[in-house]
Amino acid sequence: MATAPQLTGPTAQALALAARPDFHVIGEIVEPGSRVLDLGCGEGELLAWLVENKRIMARGVEISAADVRKAIARGVSTYQGDIDEGLADYPDRAFDYVILSQTLQETRSPVRVLKEMLRVGRRAIVSFPNFGHWSVRASMVISGRAPRTKLFPYNWYNSPNIHFLSVKDFEELCQEQSFPVERRYFLSGSQHVSFLPNLMAKTAVFLLGGERAIRP
Repeated sequence: MATAPQLTGPTAQALALAARPDFHVIGEIVEPGSRVLDLGCGEGELLAWLVENKRIMARGVEISAADVRKAIARGVSTYQGDIDEGLADYPDRAFDYVILSQTLQETRSPVRVLKEMLRVGRRAIVSFPNFGHWSVRASMVISGRAPRTKLFPYNWYNSPNIHFLSVKDFEELCQEQSFPVERRYFLSGSQHVSFLPNLMAKTAVFLLGGERAIRP
């Protein structure tokens, strides 16, 4: 079982990380001194924590100009870009880890994004909310409508999520595309789930090992 890293950064930053259990897992995975690229890095909370606690070389990509400014204000090197357009600016194996945390379901071309992550990074860390969770299934059965739960709190017409995937869906995609899965973590809040993760896990974190360059 992964051990959550101790939050020693500024209070606001620590609180931001505490609200995201997948960040704890990612913080445990990333090795000190690594080269890390965070796609869809938001305001840079995770990268800032990794810089302070793991002394990583950090780079971030974020589509929101406002969030880019906030990330830069945290001291994180970040540029505004659309990850769906690819990572052509980076050569193969430019990073030790490429992170995509709860953003995969918002991309237009998730397979292309994953292939690019494994091209520019030795390993890819992917976390996503599990659409197969029992609360989502129950909401659809009971209401007969697109689910609105704590896990997916949006209306169908204003949700940033354009792809809804479960743990099982992602496992099958990795098999189909020959993405090498090194480790899996399944979470319900801060608790690790080992029983029926496709039903019981709210969030999944996968560590994909890039044994070879994968072209789009």
